[in-house]
Amino acid sequence: MSVRMRRGCLQGLLAGILVVAGSSVAWAQASDPQYGTWKLNLAKSKYSPGPAPKEGTVTIEAAGPGRKVTVNGVAADGTKVTWGYSGNFDGKEIRLTGNNPDADVVMLKRISANAVRTTNKMAGKRTLVNGVSVSADGKTLTVATTGVNAKGQTVKNTQVFDKQ
Repeated sequence: MSVRMRRGCLQGLLAGILVVAGSSVAWAQASDPQYGTWKLNLAKSKYSPGPAPKEGTVTIEAAGPGRKVTVNGVAADGTKVTWGYSGNFDGKEIRLTGNNPDADVVMLKRISANAVRTTNKMAGKRTLVNGVSVSADGKTLTVATTGVNAKGQTVKNTQVFDKQ
């Protein structure tokens, strides 16, 4: 086999590997059970301290090797809440957009296929940590939050969301 033929075969093999690897990443992202739109189920959620918000919706979608998250809702006092971020699972700080009162950055860590940990900071100080997981049937997203909010209150919330 000539050098030119071997080089051509090698290039073809590398191109094939890249296509398979790229499609595997795309498949893994598309199959992430957290992707979708989730509506807050107030009856199943618990807030300490309260009060609970009036409503909430979270949308999680693919964004490169990471995700894009958009949160919309209405706080207990009737104030609209809208914030979000787009970033990777590399532990680096991601700047939040919108009006999140407890964080200006978030860091993402994948725990398992169904679970993610988000660590929030405000002005460089850690505030809240969220354990985000999806039920085995893919119909329920649970966010367990612990830490201290921007008001200095100890937080221990469990938010339950239903897939839309």
